[in-house]
Amino acid sequence: MVVDQLSDADVDRLFQALADATRRDIVRRVTGAEYSVSGLAALYAMSFAAVQKHVAVLERASLVTKEKRGREQIVRGNHDGLQKARRLLDEYEAIWRQRAGRIADILAEG
Repeated sequence: MVVDQLSDADVDRLFQALADATRRDIVRRVTGAEYSVSGLAALYAMSFAAVQKHVAVLERASLVTKEKRGREQIVRGNHDGLQKARRLLDEYEAIWRQRAGRIADILAEG
């Protein structure tokens, strides 16, 4: 179970990273292609430094990786981190579906 494999701090970093619309958009973009940080910054109405901070949050959550290539920092989606996030969310969904099923059973008994 992924929930058991991640620390509370890891789960907090993951949900914090995904809580912001800009960061979710960055993840969406870099799962399909590589972008430099400056290339990402050109896509948003915010400073280069703000985009760098968003990328750093995503990197700490293991959702993206950053690689220095010459003068550029290249950002890519981290497949392993994204799969771990997907499995975690799938497990939470299963827990809630079980609970909803139990509630339905209790209501059917009454």
